[in-house]
Amino acid sequence: MSRILVVDDEANICVLYSEELADEGYEVVTASNTSEAIEKLQEGQFDLTVLDIKLKNESGIDLLQKLVKERHDMPVILCSAFSCYKDDFSAWLADGYVVKSGDLSELKQEIARVLAKKAQKAKTGL
Repeated sequence: MSRILVVDDEANICVLYSEELADEGYEVVTASNTSEAIEKLQEGQFDLTVLDIKLKNESGIDLLQKLVKERHDMPVILCSAFSCYKDDFSAWLADGYVVKSGDLSELKQEIARVLAKKAQKAKTGL
């Protein structure tokens, strides 16, 4: 079972993602800000992080940069209400990008794609 860390400052989004992704067979842990996310990452291993870009007064992009530097083997999918960040060079560090929607099928597909790619890399030793 893959463990996913969901980082989003909206409690209802965390609940929705937790329930929907648990139904898909994932173990989901949530964090509402960057310091809580870092704490959760230090407590255990995760296979993937779903990260919001705008976290109240914090930047998800800053956390993304830290994760790429320190946890380069853990993929990150940015999930934002704003599609304009797709063109931001900093967002290109992420393994995927999904615009938030009430329909989570795109997010679920992206999670499956990124985890399959990670498994393939591990299998081939790349």
